[in-house]
Amino acid sequence: MSDTQMPPAHPFDDDKLKEECGVFGVVGVTDAANFVALGLHALQHRGQEAGGIVSHHPDHGFNSARRFGYVRDNFTSHKLMETLPGELAIGHVRYSTAGSKGQTQIRDVQPFFGEFSMGGAAIAHNGNITNADALRKELIDRGSIFQSSSDSECIIHLMARSLQRDIPSRMEDALRRVEGAFSVVAMTRTKLIGVRDPLGVRPLVLGKIADGYALSSETCALDIIGAEYVREIEPGEMVVITADKGVESLHPFRPQKSRFCIFEHVYFSRPDSIIGDRSVYETRRQIGVELARETPVEADLVCPVPDSGTPAAIGYAHESGIPYGMGIIRNQYMGRTFIEPTEQIRNMGVRLKLNVNRALIKGKRVVLVDDSVVRGTTSRKIKEMILDAGAAEVHFRIASPPTSWPCFYGVDTPQREKLLAATMSEDEMRDHLGVDSIKFISLDGLYRAVGESSGRDNTSPQYCDACFSGEYPIEPSDMLEKGFEMKAAE
Repeated sequence: MSDTQMPPAHPFDDDKLKEECGVFGVVGVTDAANFVALGLHALQHRGQEAGGIVSHHPDHGFNSARRFGYVRDNFTSHKLMETLPGELAIGHVRYSTAGSKGQTQIRDVQPFFGEFSMGGAAIAHNGNITNADALRKELIDRGSIFQSSSDSECIIHLMARSLQRDIPSRMEDALRRVEGAFSVVAMTRTKLIGVRDPLGVRPLVLGKIADGYALSSETCALDIIGAEYVREIEPGEMVVITADKGVESLHPFRPQKSRFCIFEHVYFSRPDSIIGDRSVYETRRQIGVELARETPVEADLVCPVPDSGTPAAIGYAHESGIPYGMGIIRNQYMGRTFIEPTEQIRNMGVRLKLNVNRALIKGKRVVLVDDSVVRGTTSRKIKEMILDAGAAEVHFRIASPPTSWPCFYGVDTPQREKLLAATMSEDEMRDHLGVDSIKFISLDGLYRAVGESSGRDNTSPQYCDACFSGEYPIEPSDMLEKGFEMKAAE
């Protein structure tokens, strides 16, 4: 695949919410870019359209490589990795945003690089800038020339216009102008920099490897390079890391109450990652336990929709006493780049990725446990497969509350009118999907599962749950300008 061609999406993937980015950086290790490539491979679930790496070597300066496709297909080439020398490197994997699928250009692939009076800097960003349109217009009016369509490029231009004397200070200056959610990994010639937005919506963690350090969106990527997990970067914190002086912690923003994205617990993060000292796998299993308590049903088999529904299904089965079984098998070798040459093959849709275990399903009353329902298209196809295999009844149990509002903080969400839960009641969804029942975990139940024993504090929520509640902790100012109507205050 050429570096200017984006792999086609698959119908199964289009009915899932997508975390748009993963970031990773390393300082103080030989051949840092190789470690970054390994880290990005572990973060591939956070972005599969494209990836990029920037490195720095004292003798060779900054070097970069950006490619469309999987990390394994691009950044395992010895020839390519030789062009990225040095003990300091950062990288990024991404999905394209909802409005740009099929139109993404290689210039949109991060990390972005800028040359400043005090030297070069590269930046990789996970999240979404909610005032990017306003900032972009202001910067263009003042003479800035943008090279990409990414909102992240605004940060580079704001840094260029800052009057501060060093790059970390310019980054502080720039990020104070930015609204929205951001976890940033950046680098200068000698420094690795990490920053989280004041609410800490998107994740970022710190690791230690030999004499160096690593920054990552998730702990699972630290594991793959043999790094020791140190801690999470705090909401509103900036860390400036050098190989010789270690980690300097700064707090450039006004302290605010944390509002970490609760959907990281439900779906985005890998189950082998740790969030807030809690195993993501164990949290998802506990979601299944809460779901069984809230939505009991008489059935013969609890079956996960693989792979994201598996831990919750295990928890549901254990709590309900209904046997657990792998009633649906996922084809692990079915990639997003599978060639679909005919209409007949395209119409197979979900069957290319999932197949029903007929011997287990036949004659059974089946509970299907999935992480979420977005448009409902995949749910209908899975239901049809289960019934075709001879199931007596099909009951959906969903390990998240109804997704009825779009996310503006770095998650690729359909427009609100395309979200099934935004236009239908639970009973209407049941009839639309053609199942015997569909039930969702409550917002309180989800909060209990992630460790908040009293449930959701409605006066001061502990997490960002805007996709479920419609309560946006950061005003989506660009979207309001475009006519988006927020939920009326109760």
